[in-house]
Amino acid sequence: MAADALGKEVVVTVDRPLGSVHPTHKDVVYPVNYGYIRGIFAADGEEQDAYLLGVEVPVREFCGRVIAVIHRLNDVEDKWVVAPEGTTFTREEIAERVRFQERYFETEIVMAP
Repeated sequence: MAADALGKEVVVTVDRPLGSVHPTHKDVVYPVNYGYIRGIFAADGEEQDAYLLGVEVPVREFCGRVIAVIHRLNDVEDKWVVAPEGTTFTREEIAERVRFQERYFETEIVMAP
């Protein structure tokens, strides 16, 4: 699990900005910015996916801190949750914001104690 990523500063390259439509599932609209961390590879062999919370406009790139890891119990990859420096969310707030996509998986949200 990528829990060692918690608290690290990362740059999210956003390839699915807030308000965009999923490339395959046209009924899924992204209520948050979503992208990946260049150069960090996840268990699926692709660059690490990340939800960007706390940025309420579409962006192409954003530097923030990893505040949580969404560990998928029935999938091979985890998703990182990144937010602007000093921004916090509760476990419940994170779950609600990523529910649009994570509702299809069994997950646990790992946060720093």
